[in-house]
Amino acid sequence: MSHSEARAIRDVELEKDRARYGLLAVVISNLAIAGVAVFGVWRLDGDKSVIVGVLTAAFTAVSSMTTAYLGIKAVSNTARSIALGNDGSGRQQAAPAATPTATPPAAPPAQRTP
Repeated sequence: MSHSEARAIRDVELEKDRARYGLLAVVISNLAIAGVAVFGVWRLDGDKSVIVGVLTAAFTAVSSMTTAYLGIKAVSNTARSIALGNDGSGRQQAAPAATPTATPPAAPPAQRTP
């Protein structure tokens, strides 16, 4: 196995570990937020307006954290594929061929006169 193949394997394993532990951190954080929200609702003894506020804040925190993780992961994957020089299909894109002749634009429609 060559040095570049060994490095590629290490890079793939590192990316898998980053994805796995990043997702684990998000899941644990979301569970902690949900646990605090449930505890807060339980301790409020039926005050509906405060319960709605607690649940709204918890939902916002969970969705924001999850969206941030997924967005960062998507940007990271896109940047990595660009840096490696491929478009995700495993091959490089060819530059589009220039058209040899340009077609003139169509004439505008004639105006109607009353």
